[in-house]
This record gives sequence, structure tokens and C-alpha cells, in this order.
Amino acid sequence: MQGNFKECLDLVLKSEGGYVNNPADPGGMTNLGVTKRVWEEYTGHEADEKMMRGLTAEKVAPLYEQRYWRPTYCEVLPRGLDLLVFSMGINAGTGRSVKLLQSSIGCVADGVIGPRTMELIKSANAADLIAKFSEARRDYYKSLKTFAVFGKGWLNRVDREEAEALNMAKNG
Repeated sequence: MQGNFKECLDLVLKSEGGYVNNPADPGGMTNLGVTKRVWEEYTGHEADEKMMRGLTAEKVAPLYEQRYWRPTYCEVLPRGLDLLVFSMGINAGTGRSVKLLQSSIGCVADGVIGPRTMELIKSANAADLIAKFSEARRDYYKSLKTFAVFGKGWLNRVDREEAEALNMAKNG
């Protein structure tokens, strides 16, 4: 499933958008979904506004693969589901994303995709699993204190990505 990384990254970057520095966003200065703090941790040096504005898809791709794609086990997930788990991992944390997936399939939510989790994923109807995971994402976002400010955008993202995921799953 490793081959889906580029396709999923392109779709996620559409959702993440470009440079923003919204004072209501705890992430602060962000470009292509990468916060200043995360970029500084990844590169090992401070980043100023010019550097953050200069981020490109090519520059951030290795970070996304290393910090979000692999830790959410997307290389072993079915097409479509990989997009959703990857996106949620970026937006809400990789552990939370995996646990949300496990809860969606009725598995113990331990944050590790092992044999039992994979068995349940493989035996599930892809469209049903995509719908359940998307609904769990919506519920998560609605529970956040910043939902009043960012909720409409988050729910639009879930709707858009759910449609993309269903299309990916259908076209295998």
C-alpha cells in the first residue's frame, strides 16, 4: 500500500491549504498543515515566517511520511481508509487516529494495528468502515473546545475526504 502515499498526501495537502497564522489556532504559524513547532522539531532548527511561507509539498513530504503515514500504519491499510487515517493522524495525532479506527471496527483501541485489527479491517465492508470512521471523526471534532471557530471547516474536510476515500475504495 506504500504506493498510495503520494496520492493521499496530495489529497491531504488540498485539505490543509497554504500558509496561515490564525491567533485562534493553537497550532500557530502553519503551512501545508505543518506547524512551526513541528517543522522546527523535524529540521532541528528555528523557523521564521519566511521559512514557513517557503514550505513546498516536496519539502514536507518526507516529514509526512515519517511522522504520520508510517505511525498510522497506512502502508497496510486498504485504499481509501489509508487516506482517512492518515489525515486524522495529521490533524489530531497518530495514536488518536489509530485508536479511532480500532473503535470504529469494534476492536480494543490500543493504538497498535496488529493481527486482530487487520483481520477485522479485511473482513469489513470498505464503504461501511469508511462511513463509521468518518462519523467518529465528526464526533471527535464536535467535542473540541475550538469547534465553534473551526468546526465548519473540519466537518467540510471530513465530508470531502470521505467522498474521496469512497471513490478510492471503489476504484481499488
